Amino acid sequence: MYSKLIILDRDGVINEDSDAYIKSESEWRLIPGSDQAIKSLCDAGYYVAVATNQSGLARGLFDQAQLEKIHYKMNHKVEAAGGKISDIVYCPHHPDDECECRKPKPGLLLKISEHLDNHRLNECYFIGDSISDIRAARAANCKPILVLTGKGHNTLLSNGNELMDVPIYENLFEAVNELLETPSFF
Repeated sequence: MYSKLIILDRDGVINEDSDAYIKSESEWRLIPGSDQAIKSLCDAGYYVAVATNQSGLARGLFDQAQLEKIHYKMNHKVEAAGGKISDIVYCPHHPDDECECRKPKPGLLLKISEHLDNHRLNECYFIGDSISDIRAARAANCKPILVLTGKGHNTLLSNGNELMDVPIYENLFEAVNELLETPSFF
């Protein structure tokens, strides 16, 4: 039985990111160690959920069926390592649509909380690689963590002052190891 929750961004945190978008399962490539990090979280009793902006749908770069194949591949890789992703939510909208779900708004995180029996977001971390992830975490009252994979290095260089109180790690594996080894982190 899971009692705690950690939310992850997808592109740049679990898998390699691309400025050209991840449009197919063949373009989806696991960042080394992220599957093991998710397994470690599950072994420690955490729900692991994913919140991801996927404007490629609105841009016509891929369709719903292709997104499902990408998520199937991600789930398969995580499960093969012994982990589990309990929930995946995504924003399908274009950035100009001004929806409530696109990060940095908190809609995706609120939806995860609702899906997981209204889990209290102030008791969980949201690990991301972009400033929109950090802002979404704060808007939802989650604790933000930045990883330097994906867009993380650029996020740090461009938003240093806004990140002064945010823990920063090289990658998801390193962040999870620190979280699990430091009980006071939670």
